[in-house]
Amino acid sequence: MNPVLKGFLDDYAQFFKDGMVATQTPGAAIVIVKGDSVIFQRGFGVREVGKSDSIDVHTVFRVGSLSKGFAGVLTGILVQNGLLDWDEKVKEGFPEFSLKDKKQADRIKLWHVLSHTTGLPYHAYTNLIEKGFDVRKIALQYIPGAPLSAKEGEVYSYQNAAFCIIEEVMRGKLHKSYQQLLQEDIFTPNGMSLASCDFESIQNIGNKALPHFWTGSFWRPDEISPLYYNAAAAGGVNASISDMGKWLKLLLGHRPAIANEVTLDRVFSPVVETGSERRIFRHWINRSDASYAMGWRVLNHHNDTI
Repeated sequence: MNPVLKGFLDDYAQFFKDGMVATQTPGAAIVIVKGDSVIFQRGFGVREVGKSDSIDVHTVFRVGSLSKGFAGVLTGILVQNGLLDWDEKVKEGFPEFSLKDKKQADRIKLWHVLSHTTGLPYHAYTNLIEKGFDVRKIALQYIPGAPLSAKEGEVYSYQNAAFCIIEEVMRGKLHKSYQQLLQEDIFTPNGMSLASCDFESIQNIGNKALPHFWTGSFWRPDEISPLYYNAAAAGGVNASISDMGKWLKLLLGHRPAIANEVTLDRVFSPVVETGSERRIFRHWINRSDASYAMGWRVLNHHNDTI
């Protein structure tokens, strides 16, 4: 390896370890991809505070809302394969879908769902996901009564329940579960052997990182919750850092047989500015420089697009 690059990676690893010490973070993992190569991949710390099991590159984590990026790319792959269309109406695959304004419901397209521009208010019924409600039940029994805050396609308003309507469209059109499609179209062909999108899978893995909560003076381990596996597209993906390195290669365009350049360009193309958002990036990026694409935030920072 180039000695300058090696020096940078060593410095970064030390910087990261220092940050973990400062925040008392129990464990973490990093992967860095340059071109089509993983140039750094390492686990840090432990899987559970109070125990000696170290995190390695095969330790499985819940990736939380990074799951939304998988939903956007999966939709793009299905469009690429001629099975879906970005501009098709949600009702084509999920005819029961409705909103308080029935005409607006008729106009909602797949890209509205994935870009948080359906017109529903901020975090509509996320509280029900956190009570364990099935997303289909939320979509059928609660979303139709929610007051709308905007016309479709015009205003960014972050969602979990509404975002997962993409699962119902896929099930209705393709007669397969979201988890099955994710496995068949991304995880398996991309060699992400430890990745999954359900509660049972992570329960059955021994090498996994537990969640922790801050008591006010230290981190305490907790059990893995089944919540958000009921909203898989929004927050259900499990993966190791070795899996995420392979995911990065796909996102960088190095797996065109799975997701080609046209697909990735569409997934990452900004749809709506997120400038009205209250909390994200407010300390380090201008609100006017932040947008949302298909399950992905797009940030313009100086001369870089992130």
